[in-house]
Amino acid sequence: QVQLVQSGGGSVPPGGSLRLSCLAPGRTSDHPKGWFRQAPGKDREFVAGIPSSGTREYYADSVKGRFFVSRDTTNGTDYLQMSNLQPEDTAIYYCGAPLKCSVRDCYVPFPSGNWGPGTQVTVSS
Repeated sequence: QVQLVQSGGGSVPPGGSLRLSCLAPGRTSDHPKGWFRQAPGKDREFVAGIPSSGTREYYADSVKGRFFVSRDTTNGTDYLQMSNLQPEDTAIYYCGAPLKCSVRDCYVPFPSGNWGPGTQVTVSS
């Protein structure tokens, strides 16, 4: 079991920006993480992530051009920079690992995967 520590999140008006971070303490080596979100009454959905070092970034269509992922390999922290946030982005955001991506989808394996506790992102005027 790998602990994932999340930080960031909060409440912003439409058009605002936030940055989320996710760290696996003690795991500075490659531990690919992805970002997912779950809005009230909806299933958890993939948002963005980098499945392993050196591979490309993956984004859900709904966030392309607005959200960007990055990874600091010196400390194993993954970041999700969210810009031009809209009310439909309101959700609890989770980081999960290890992130795996296929042609069709990105996911965290069950039951071997690990999840952060989640952080609330609220976009409202």
